[in-house]
Parts: sequence; C-alpha cells; structure tokens
Amino acid sequence: MAADRRYFWLLAVLAATSTLMFVLSLGIGQVWIDPRHLIAAIGNADSAEAIILVEIRLPRAILGACIGAILGLSGAVLQGFLRNPLAEPGLLGISATASLGAVVAIYTGLTALHAYALPLGALVGALVAVTLLQALVGRSTDILTIILAGVALSSLAAALTSLALNLSSNPFAALEIVFWMLGSLTDRSMVHVGLAVPFIALGAILLLMTGRALDALSLGSDVAKSLGIHLGRTRSLAVLGTAIGVGAATAVSGAIGFVGLIVPHLLRPLVGHKPGRLLPASALGGAAFLLAADVLVRIVMPERDLKLGVVTAILGTPFFLWLLLTLRRQRA
Repeated sequence: MAADRRYFWLLAVLAATSTLMFVLSLGIGQVWIDPRHLIAAIGNADSAEAIILVEIRLPRAILGACIGAILGLSGAVLQGFLRNPLAEPGLLGISATASLGAVVAIYTGLTALHAYALPLGALVGALVAVTLLQALVGRSTDILTIILAGVALSSLAAALTSLALNLSSNPFAALEIVFWMLGSLTDRSMVHVGLAVPFIALGAILLLMTGRALDALSLGSDVAKSLGIHLGRTRSLAVLGTAIGVGAATAVSGAIGFVGLIVPHLLRPLVGHKPGRLLPASALGGAAFLLAADVLVRIVMPERDLKLGVVTAILGTPFFLWLLLTLRRQRA
C-alpha cells in the first residue's frame, strides 16, 4: 500500500508540474501575460493578448506537452522492451526517417506550394520507416535484429539527408533544412495541432498497452512467455506506437532528442523499477520536461530564435555521458 501511495503522489506531482509549465508557457514570451489573467485575456477576443494566446502560444504549449509526453513514453517502452538503458525513439530510425521526409519536401520545393507539405512529408517518412522496419525484422522478436534494423534505417536516412544538403543549389533551402532539423515549436498553429495530436494520441494508446508485457519481460523472455505474453504482439505495439507517435511529433517540431532517454532514467528509481508503472510517469515527466525547456528557450535568449532541439541536446549530452560512465562502473 505504501508503494501505491507513493506512486499516486508521484503522478500527482508530475501532473501538477506539467500543468504549471503549461500555464507558464502561455504567459512567458516577448509579451508577458500574467498567468492569473489568462482566462480573462482569452475572453476578450479582440485584444492583442487574446490573439497572441490563441494563435501563437496555445498551439505551442499543446504541442510541447503532447510531444514531450510521447517522447518520454516511447523512451520508457523501448528501454523496457529492448532491455537497453540507452534506448530512445531515435534508435529505431523513426526520427531520422521522418526528418528525411520533411527534407525531401523542402528540397523539392513542395513547401513553397503548400504550407503543410513539410509536416505531411515527415508523416509519410515515418510511415515508410515503420514499413521498412517491419520488412527488415519480419516476425523476429530478437532484440539485436530490431536494433540493427533501426541503426540501418537511421544511417540511410542520415546519408540521404546529407545528400540533399550537398546537392541543394538553393542556399535558402539548405538553410531551412538545417534550421528545421534543429527542432523547434516556434510559429506553430492549431492546424499543426490538429495534424499531429490525433496520431500522437494513437501512438500513446498503443505504447500504454505494452505495460503488462514489459513487467513480465523484466523477469526474462522465457518467464514472459510462460505468463502468456506474446512477444511478437508486444514488439508490434512498441514499434508501431513509436513510429506513429514520434513520427507525428517529428513532423511538426523537427528532431528533438534526449527527452526519451533522460526522463525514464530520472523517474525509474521513483517507481520501483517497474516498467509498467514507469509509462504514465514518463509521459507526464516528458511533457513537463519539454515545456520547461521551451520556456527556458524564451527566457535565455528572447531576442533570438534559439532552437528547442539545441537546448535538449545541451541538457542531454552530459546526462548521456554520465549514464555511460555509470553503466561501465556497474559492469566493471
């Protein structure tokens, strides 16, 4: 009972933190809006504050919460399923292939013809990635096969992206490609929300369905099978959920790394190392983390368009190195 109570309070604290970060995301920017007056500002539809809130900050805050949640959740699922503490959404090649889809849209000039060609191109890239991944893996549940297939997709997508940059005769297109790949939530609208959030929600549902299987897998594959866990189904849920959710997130924000690596590791000791319980906690923690990073972007350099992916990489790289050293000491 004590463990259940602690888990309940953990979720409550994470939910409260996410809500606080969401409210701050609405209030903080070049134009400061008092969080206590947000509802009144939205109610006055003709005011400049209402336009800023509804047209600019609300889509950004919604996407920040949803993208952070799916990145944290997918990281927790992949670490549990692959039994690899360094696993994160980029390991399956989904982020890189979704980015390649967006790069193709920019390179071919489709973004000049339609404003939403870029996120649609990224979504197509994510769907192509999951199709190729399933074709490469087949019915295999071997963890090494899945990881190698993801590495192959990531390498291919990175090579084709580099080729597009190399062959681009338009320096503005090349610059747009580079900036988009850095990851950002700036200038997103409710159309982006409508495009990405349904796919993110679907991906989250598929990932949450793996909770019981991950608890069993923590005891070993043989024990999981003896408990009636179908490893092929679990693999499909993990891969499809990551592809759909993270692909949709990448489609509207660009590549944002390290969230799926950092958040599950920070929360795992607080949930008793139970993979199933880690999933909701990682979703709430990911939302709070990404919203906080997005608020930090606006505070540190309000006059510059500091990219969100750069901030998460700066925060994540030292953590990644610390994690590697910790794992090496544990295995020494």
